[in-house]
Amino acid sequence: MDRPLILFGAFDRHNFGDLLLAQVAAALLPGRELHGAGLAERDLRRWDGFAVRALPELLAELAPRRPDLLHVGGEILDCSAWQAAVMLQAPEQAQAVIAYLAPRAAEREDWVKRVTGGALAPYVVSPVRLPGLCRTAFAGVGGVGLAQAPEVLRAEVLAALRVASFVSVRDHITRATLAQAGITARLLPDPALLVADLFGQQIRQRSEVGALAAWRADFASGYLALQLGPEFADDACLDALAAQLQAVLAATGMGLVLFCAGLAPWHDDPAMLRRLAARLPALPLRIMESARLWDICALIAGSRACVASSLHARIVATAFGLPRLSLVPPDGSGQSRKLAAYLDAWERPGLPTCVEPAGLAEALLRALAADADALQRQAQSLSATCRAGLARLSRTEGFSGPDRDS
Repeated sequence: MDRPLILFGAFDRHNFGDLLLAQVAAALLPGRELHGAGLAERDLRRWDGFAVRALPELLAELAPRRPDLLHVGGEILDCSAWQAAVMLQAPEQAQAVIAYLAPRAAEREDWVKRVTGGALAPYVVSPVRLPGLCRTAFAGVGGVGLAQAPEVLRAEVLAALRVASFVSVRDHITRATLAQAGITARLLPDPALLVADLFGQQIRQRSEVGALAAWRADFASGYLALQLGPEFADDACLDALAAQLQAVLAATGMGLVLFCAGLAPWHDDPAMLRRLAARLPALPLRIMESARLWDICALIAGSRACVASSLHARIVATAFGLPRLSLVPPDGSGQSRKLAAYLDAWERPGLPTCVEPAGLAEALLRALAADADALQRQAQSLSATCRAGLARLSRTEGFSGPDRDS
C-alpha cells in the first residue's frame, strides 16, 4: 500500500523559518501523500502556512498504514518541552502563563506534559516512542545547544537519532555532538536555501503588487530590510541601531523597511519596531504590517540587503544572492551561537557574518561592496549542495515517492 509521509516540525506556530521549511519540504515531495503535523492542531494558512494536525491524533488515524515521518528542519534537537509549550501559547497569554508557573514547579511540569505530550524534546520523535511510525528522517536540523542540554533530554534525542533512517544536520557543532555519541550525520545546508529555486517566480510576482511594489517605487536607491528579535529590546541597543542606520542610509541613499519574522512567544515584537522607528523620524522608513510567509520572502528578495537576527531571513537573502548581515546582541545568546555555527559552515569566506548593533554601519557597507556575481554563484552552489543531499535521502531511503512495501 502507499505509505503516507508526515511532515513534522515547529510550523504549528508563527515563525518564519519553520513555516518556510514546511513549504520547501512539501514542494520537494510531490509524489507522496503528505500530512503536516506539529504538537498542536493549528491553522496557519492565513500566514501562508499549513493547517497542521496534532501528531498524536494524526498518527492514530494513519497508524494502520505505517506512515513515515520527516523532521523538516530547524533548531529542534535542543528544544525543550518547556520552550515548546510556551511558544505554542497565544502571545498575549504567554507572559501571564510564565509568571504563574515559574514558582510552581509541580504545576509547571504537569502543564508542560499536557501541552507537549510528555516528551523531553517534543519535536524529535522515533518509531520506538511512537510505534505507529515506520521510518523517520531528519533534514538539515540543528542542535547547537544539545551538548549542554540536560542529560535526560540529550539521551532521548540521541536514542531517536540512532533509529532514524537518515540524519542530516546543518552545522559542525551539532554534527560533532552526534559523532561523539557514535551517530553519523550528513552535513547539509538548511533546506530553506531552496526557496529561490522552488518559489522564486511566485515570490517575485508577490513583490510586484501592493505595498511591496509601492516601496520599490518610493525608494529609488533600493531599501534595506531589517528584522530584530526580542534580544534587542533595551533602549541602549535601539539607540545604537538608530545611530548606525542613520549613518549607513545617509551613505547609500537607501530606504528602510522593518519587518517581523515571527509572532510566537519569545519571537519578534511589532512594538519594538515602532520604538526603533520613533528614533528615526527623518529617515525614509516603512514598517511592514504583513507577517505572511510569502510577503516576508518577497520583501527580502526585493531588497538591496537584509540585516536580521533571524537565521532564515539571512538564508532567504543568501538564496537570492543578496548582501546580508546577522545582528547579534552585545551580551551573546543561544541565537548568536546558532547563527555563528551555521555561518561558519556555509557562508562565503570574506563576507561579514555577525555584528553587534554598534558595528552595523561598517559591516553593512562591506557587505554591500561584495561582488554580486560571486553572491549569485554562491547561492547556486549552496542550492546544488542542498539538492544533492536531499536527493540522497530520497534515493537511499525512498522518502521521495510512494513506498509499496507492506
